Amino acid sequence: MQQTHRTGPGPGASGRPRVADNGRRFYLEIGRGIRWPACLLAAALASGAAPAAVASAVAAQQEAVATAAAPPSMVASMAAAVRQSAQRLAPRQRILLDEGWRFHLGDPEGAGDAYLYDIRPQVTASADGKVADAVPEEAARVAASARQVLKPWILPSGNAFIADAAKRYQRPAGEPAIDAPFARAGFDDGAWKAVRLPHDWAIEGPFLASGPYGGMGRLKTWGPAWYRKTVRLDATDAGKSIFLDVDGAMAYASVWVNGRLAGGWPYGYNGFRIDLTPYLKAGADNQLAIRLDNTPESARWYPGAGLYRNVWLTKTAPLHVGQWGVKVTTPEVSPEAARVAWQVRLENAGKVPAMADVVTELFALDEQGRPGAAAVASSTSARTAVAPGAGIDVAGAARLPKPRLWGPLPNQKPNRYLARVTVRQDGRVVDRYETPFGIRSLRFDPDSGLVVNGEKVPLRGVNNHHDLGALGAAFNVRAAERQLQMLQEMGVNALRMSHNPPDPQLLELTDRMGIVVMDEVFDSWQRKKTPLDFHLIFPDWHEQDLRAMLRRDRNHPSIVMWSVGNEVGEQYTGEEGAAIGRELVAIAHQEDATRPATSAMNWAKADMPLPATMDVISLNYQGTGIRTLPGQFPAFRARFPDKVILHTESASALSSRGAYQFPVPGVASAAVRPGSGGDPATKQVSAYELFAADFGSSADRAFGALDQNPYTAGEFVWTGFDYLGEPTPYYDARSSYSGIIDLAGFKKDRYYLYQSRWRPELPMAHILPHWTWPERVGQVTPVHVFTSGDEAELFVNGKSQGRQKKAPYAYRLRWDYVNYEPGEVTVVAYRDGREWARSSVRTAGEAALLQAEADRAVIAGDGRDLAFVTVRVADKDGRTSPRASQRVRFKVEGAGELVATDNGDPTDLEAFPSPERAAFNGLVLGIVRARPGAQGDITVRASAPGLREAVVKVRAVRGED
Repeated sequence: MQQTHRTGPGPGASGRPRVADNGRRFYLEIGRGIRWPACLLAAALASGAAPAAVASAVAAQQEAVATAAAPPSMVASMAAAVRQSAQRLAPRQRILLDEGWRFHLGDPEGAGDAYLYDIRPQVTASADGKVADAVPEEAARVAASARQVLKPWILPSGNAFIADAAKRYQRPAGEPAIDAPFARAGFDDGAWKAVRLPHDWAIEGPFLASGPYGGMGRLKTWGPAWYRKTVRLDATDAGKSIFLDVDGAMAYASVWVNGRLAGGWPYGYNGFRIDLTPYLKAGADNQLAIRLDNTPESARWYPGAGLYRNVWLTKTAPLHVGQWGVKVTTPEVSPEAARVAWQVRLENAGKVPAMADVVTELFALDEQGRPGAAAVASSTSARTAVAPGAGIDVAGAARLPKPRLWGPLPNQKPNRYLARVTVRQDGRVVDRYETPFGIRSLRFDPDSGLVVNGEKVPLRGVNNHHDLGALGAAFNVRAAERQLQMLQEMGVNALRMSHNPPDPQLLELTDRMGIVVMDEVFDSWQRKKTPLDFHLIFPDWHEQDLRAMLRRDRNHPSIVMWSVGNEVGEQYTGEEGAAIGRELVAIAHQEDATRPATSAMNWAKADMPLPATMDVISLNYQGTGIRTLPGQFPAFRARFPDKVILHTESASALSSRGAYQFPVPGVASAAVRPGSGGDPATKQVSAYELFAADFGSSADRAFGALDQNPYTAGEFVWTGFDYLGEPTPYYDARSSYSGIIDLAGFKKDRYYLYQSRWRPELPMAHILPHWTWPERVGQVTPVHVFTSGDEAELFVNGKSQGRQKKAPYAYRLRWDYVNYEPGEVTVVAYRDGREWARSSVRTAGEAALLQAEADRAVIAGDGRDLAFVTVRVADKDGRTSPRASQRVRFKVEGAGELVATDNGDPTDLEAFPSPERAAFNGLVLGIVRARPGAQGDITVRASAPGLREAVVKVRAVRGED
């Protein structure tokens, strides 16, 4: 039996390896007509095939195991042989270390502060409710102490990102004087919890029902935590360089190997690398332990906790491409031809000089991220000498005719390429490194804003914090993809990373989906917003953290600008603060001269020093006007006529999905107040979408400010999705009210207001509120309509309520004096005098049944892919009961399991893993995954007392089925 396999050496969107044999057809016969794809190993021997191709030999062998009629002993021995061969032959291995971890909260008994990174200020009182635009404060002074801290051993971990070699840190002689039993190989961790990464230990709850920390999501994220994993090295690993690559760990990570402190990284949002080579033993088991020490009062939102992103083991030859060591730029771009340039950082960890030959090949990627069989360009550098313990940069370039350009949807296509760098030493392949990139031109015009490939791209963007709702901070590709898909449906073409480096997989999604990105690194500099935030480590780590983000992310074509700060306190410190801004912008230019750098400002005025240090003027709320202050767009335009000006945060409108409050004021925008948009008893904000945080505005008012200042480049709305923490104005709640989409992923009415503006060619009309108000018969119940049309007529039970045209700088149509009567409300929207769209809402009857729908019918059986199941409470005719609050219970049968539930209610303090949850205004969500390795049907049942049960099925499939 001959197995056939798909081609393409790189991982696709799912992250699983695919077989790549470049047309070779060699097989190893093992009896009974079974052929195994030994061609991959033979090709690796002959030409140093890509690591993904070698790894794919294992995948192919496993596929054959599942279908071939071979004796189990033969299958097992062949599997072992293929794995061992792949390990020996791969010039570079990148091994995902997400399985087999043990987790424990707390330090060894009596350890006290022995593991502290550094002495911290004392926090004597905690409080919630500080307004989001409060003035950051001067850092607290910390008295000197003779107590040992780990800082001297951790600081050298960032040396690669300090440009001035004289400022790099020397590791102290010897080990810190700590007895670290949790780090020792002999420690028995059998009683510790078995976990799989990414892991956010705090998201399970319970929520804190009283006291402060509403700002951090009412979830306890602080305190020491340990992760342990045994790592087995093959004897063939002797002489290799071996690194631990962590995509994100919250926070103050210290990495221990076989009882010794190898290094660490304080900032919880950045990826980092620790060289494990001096601490590991080849041909033996090695004990890896990672301690985290997230602090209270560390953030203004939910930071998450734990090893919440992927962790990797990277093995290379002593001569290898350095960390994030390939930089690709496209200095010349036109439809006819493009010049692609690259710089490769070679590092020699060996003890003797090495002579290196570097071959760089460029491949076109298809929509699934698979490279073509043949390179579209290649170049070989001159032989280069690399001294022991040193690094050197090797440059090259190629010209591509008729390039496939990367550009944002919907008018352009996100085409991508792959740069494959092969390093040979003495004719032998010793390393191969691959990085995707895109070919596109960027221009920033003060009148047109962002111009990509010659096309003006108005920024129709949102801000998002990094949590994924009920999943917490633990990154999940499908959950993030679902968010981006919903945002693109609304018309989003841009995303601002608020206010920290994202998971690298999120940038892979924005590359693939054609969304432009503002990548941001810091929320604070030297001045603090919370007592224990990043300001504590900014003086020692700002250069390392900024350069690390820039090097990691610079090849992503979706990134169009860098942000070095957000609403920093240095706005208030004149030239002193500007000096810091100038330093950070200079670092950004050193690492990447192809994109501008900016910092989002909410207070600095046009005549102050800080704005002048930035390439782009980025205003938070000031463009529209904060509180009683007038809009600042004209002042900045007059002072900086040659700079692009944009809204990095606009609106900050607030609402609770489906929670309408009366009376409705006849204004376009208002701050939330009791009885005017806000209900302190229920802690809900009216869904009429007219209300905002004190410093913000409704979407309507923000639209007007942009339209009246047409030179502006666009906006990033605060926010796309509700997020955990910062629940302005009700800090007893768990999550924000500012999202266009609620925490569960249910669309608020505001979604359709943005869609009507950002997708003007989409025929649509949306009516609010719902029309089920039995207690309001005969009372005034305003009806508002969001439409991409320019006028509309409203009908209640067939009777016209009048036809209206949109007024200048008005973005909704309002019928504010409609008297409620049960039945049907219909709107007919027009454009240029012709019918454009129509929509209706009807009064719902008593709740009678549940309806369930999964976002996808088929998911991968890998334990990571997710199905999001929406359950609606409906009447007997299937109309959603818009005020229903019945408790719904989820039961999952078959190949899957329930991960979490949610309902979008910012006040719901039921723990997310609970299988039972009250519907919020008729809706509740269940998140389901397949058990790792499982296949077959997953049956999801939703039940509630007195209502007919709902059942939906999802199928889990293996691999690429």
